[in-house]
Amino acid sequence: MMNPSTVEQLKALRLVGMLEAWSEQQTTSTYHDLSFDERLALLVEREHLRRAQQRLQRRLKQAHLTTTASLGDIDFQVARGLSKSKFLELAQGQWLHQHLQLIIVGPTGVGKTFLASVLADAFCQQGQTVRYFRTADLLLELKLAKADGSFPKWKRQLAAFNLLILDDWLRDPLTQEQARDLLDLLDERYRKAACLFATQLPVSQWHQQIQDPTLADAMLDRIVHDALRLSLKGESMRKLTSPIQPDAAEYAIV
Repeated sequence: MMNPSTVEQLKALRLVGMLEAWSEQQTTSTYHDLSFDERLALLVEREHLRRAQQRLQRRLKQAHLTTTASLGDIDFQVARGLSKSKFLELAQGQWLHQHLQLIIVGPTGVGKTFLASVLADAFCQQGQTVRYFRTADLLLELKLAKADGSFPKWKRQLAAFNLLILDDWLRDPLTQEQARDLLDLLDERYRKAACLFATQLPVSQWHQQIQDPTLADAMLDRIVHDALRLSLKGESMRKLTSPIQPDAAEYAIV
């Protein structure tokens, strides 16, 4: 029988996993023939697993991913130039530990955001911290932080993430002020932490999206020389997975 005082102490210590495991041991005969050390080890293991899961959930929540996906969700049979072996190698995270950049480039709908989210999930599972932004949202947050005086703190928090994902990178041209602010963020992370850029634009077209040529040179210099590239092609995954077949997409109006 469970001692009420011990139950309250476990709750006070927030050892919920251990309490749950202890309750199972008390009510299930499976554990009764185990030694004290064996049963204690199972209690500790349950608590350890519970806390690890909590930390994982915090990292995933902190990442602000718009798409929930894992490695098992990828269809490598789709023709989009995605090598299974190379992508799985990227998911191991060596480039992340080396503080490199990753550029995922390809046409609309080919799965850039999805694959970036898969990598983010894999790295969160590995204990790394990730923060996802659409570039337009990052620029808006940056502007608001500068306006309310929280920019220094906000920038430090951003610099602490192991991986920063910038989606829709350079979809919209950057003003001189935006380019300068992004350059400051890139400087904070240069060879200290990794970035992932998901974009429709080939690197050869990046320079023209930045109004100030000097800032464009500086930004590209900090990105492209330390960057791995994943180039995708093919039709939109939204088209390929649509429940509406092409021949049923149009209806006659009577």
